[in-house]
Amino acid sequence: MIGIYLCDDEDAVRHEIQTALERKIFAEDYDMKVVCSAVGAQELLDAVENGSRNIYFLDVELKDGEWDGFRLGRELRRKDPHGTLVYITGYGDLAWRTFQYHLEAFDYIVKQPEQIGPSAARCLEEIHARLLAERQDPAETFTLRTGDVVRHIPLSEILFFETASVSHHVLLHTANSRMDFLGSLNELETQLGNRFVRTHRAYLVAADKIGAVDLKHNKLWVGGRECLLSRRGKSELRRKTGEGG
Repeated sequence: MIGIYLCDDEDAVRHEIQTALERKIFAEDYDMKVVCSAVGAQELLDAVENGSRNIYFLDVELKDGEWDGFRLGRELRRKDPHGTLVYITGYGDLAWRTFQYHLEAFDYIVKQPEQIGPSAARCLEEIHARLLAERQDPAETFTLRTGDVVRHIPLSEILFFETASVSHHVLLHTANSRMDFLGSLNELETQLGNRFVRTHRAYLVAADKIGAVDLKHNKLWVGGRECLLSRRGKSELRRKTGEGG
């Protein structure tokens, strides 16, 4: 289980973030727990176990004697080199300060009314996705960016890629979702190799997900979805799978 540690000297902010995190953990059934919600730096440090890998939500403007969020982050890096740091701040861009202190922060949550809780929940979702991706073989996942979110999709779940109506965009299809991202089928065909077949200039399909092929009408079905099949696609299909002859 991954521990979550929160340090902020504002009771209302700390309570709102903790509540949002616990609701997200419960709703998504994450293997995580809010272990400590501290007002001061030493309280949090005393609760952290050496050698553990945790997630830390830290107030930048911590009013705790000699401690501020950056000094606390530096001490946590010593105790937990691979921990995930998230900073809570009343200001916008503080990336340069984390660089100055040789800290790598995963994200920054700005203290805006009615946005703190949702921002913390979204951040936790992204951290969870990152941790899952780290546990998987990189060769077995496909990484894409949709908007501001980076997603890691297991190759085993992908049915096919399709050119989108928007120029230089591709649609990724799984059994339960469709994702639009910036890319090209030519690049994907080279990147993904023999596990995927270019059946048409607009389709790149998972070879092991092909259910049926209709050579007469130039169609095939992948995971129950209809895709197109060109003359060149038939040759590729025969070469990679032995079908379409």
